[in-house]
Amino acid sequence: MMPRLLQMFSAALLFATHCAAEGAELQRGSQYPFTLRDVDGNNLATADGHVTIITVVTRENEEQARAIAAGVPRRVVGDPRYRYITVVNFQRRLSPIFRGITNGIIRRRLDAEAKELQSTYTAKQLTRDPRRDVFVVADFDGSAITHLGLTPESSEVAVFVFDREGKLIERWTGVPPPGALARAIAAAE
Repeated sequence: MMPRLLQMFSAALLFATHCAAEGAELQRGSQYPFTLRDVDGNNLATADGHVTIITVVTRENEEQARAIAAGVPRRVVGDPRYRYITVVNFQRRLSPIFRGITNGIIRRRLDAEAKELQSTYTAKQLTRDPRRDVFVVADFDGSAITHLGLTPESSEVAVFVFDREGKLIERWTGVPPPGALARAIAAAE
């Protein structure tokens, strides 16, 4: 009787571990303290005192990240209490020999994005370099996606808002409805 019970327990534990590794959907109101590493080598944590907005895209649907970023209230742009991170899910398809080149391309695009943000920073009288406030995680191996409850093979666009302690406030698949992102950010404050 005991060996059978132990086998059942082991099987249940293995199944639960497999489900977690394959991307169990994150639950609103639960804490998710984890760290992502961006293309500049910064460690970005969900529970480090920032309100964190994370957008997940693939190379095929990365333009949707701009539509999502447009929903971020202008009042938080440039405010160091908020962090917007784009995670590019490469779906484990990019050969390791191309990863360095890809990171370089992403960094050049971030430089261009920062130049576009400079006028906003100037209008807000912010003296910080906007390049220090734009973050992209190139997820080549699926590790960042797994933290977010997605599978590496997923092609979905997803958006997450975490409060300052890493509690998930809201999650969407696709571009959030008008005003929804602003409301979730306000709830995270």
